[in-house]
Amino acid sequence: MNKKILLAAGGTGGHLFPAFALTEALKRAGCQVDIVTDERVDQFAHQTVADEMHVVPSATLKGKNPVALLKTGLILGRGVMAARKLLKKLQPDFVLGFGGYPTFPPLIAAKQLGIACGLHDQNAVMGRANRLLASRVDVIATSFKQVKYLPEKYLSKVTMTGNPVRQKVLAVQDVPYPDLSDEFRVLIFGGSQGARFFSDFFPSTLAEMAPDQRGKLSIVQQCRAEDLERVRQIYEKAGIKVQCEAFFDDLPAKMADSHLIICRSGASSVAEIAVCGRPAIMVPLPHALDNDQLLNAKSLADAGAGWIINQETLEKRAFLDQIGQFFAQPEDLQRAANAAKSLGQPEAVERLADLVLRHA
Repeated sequence: MNKKILLAAGGTGGHLFPAFALTEALKRAGCQVDIVTDERVDQFAHQTVADEMHVVPSATLKGKNPVALLKTGLILGRGVMAARKLLKKLQPDFVLGFGGYPTFPPLIAAKQLGIACGLHDQNAVMGRANRLLASRVDVIATSFKQVKYLPEKYLSKVTMTGNPVRQKVLAVQDVPYPDLSDEFRVLIFGGSQGARFFSDFFPSTLAEMAPDQRGKLSIVQQCRAEDLERVRQIYEKAGIKVQCEAFFDDLPAKMADSHLIICRSGASSVAEIAVCGRPAIMVPLPHALDNDQLLNAKSLADAGAGWIINQETLEKRAFLDQIGQFFAQPEDLQRAANAAKSLGQPEAVERLADLVLRHA
């Protein structure tokens, strides 16, 4: 279609993965697609087919310290100036933000320059940066029918598209739930940034399972680099088959190959779990400002597609009892897998691409 689209996203996987998924769809439609983000993108940049990646200054508004707020405001002001320069150079037909404060400068610049723009919010709770930008954009796309903190006065701008998932996820959406007769394959990951708690709790706890159950376990776990050897040794000492890496490029394939997923409940993880149709035990990130991960997890748990456990109250015995129940009644996992599959939105990326192209 020869359109130029600029996508703006915070530098974490939760914001970038939907942007990468949309990039794939827009490129298939013949668009030129650039992405603007922050310096954290380095670990993910190889995963996108975007024509070019750009970084503009940004900072997160937090706390009430006047000096810190002034400093943040100055950084965001420099970001807006840099974004204006970038937009004048690229001359995009549309700018879409995926949340996080790195989207703030490009969206403000787009509004100032009269360029059509919009937002996509991945979570069941509207992000703080998106709330600040909602009045300034032409269209708002959501992943859930009900989104907390989305002001009613902006509902006329809203289209529910779902949360785009990458082509790697769509490629495994039809893989059937694996047979449970030989081994019990568990995938554990803590989001794109990893989770120290997962490395501390799950290996030592699973090592306490009965020997016959440990012999059937096969664990794939994402760990922070500094935890890899420690985690691997705990599993191996317990006689549990294990594969540990700091990052899995083929995570969607590993999701499809698993009988159970244990993870945080970031928006991208929840969307990918549903498209793959796999049951999940979700441990929402504690102390999150708006409890967005808890509400994301509830979308699966309320449908019977998963289970929520609270990190702060999680006890070894209760967790082991739950895993033991899966050994005794594997049909519980199959039912949850079917429920997850019913919630999947593999068409979300095409719906969002259509929305962008209509407004470009």
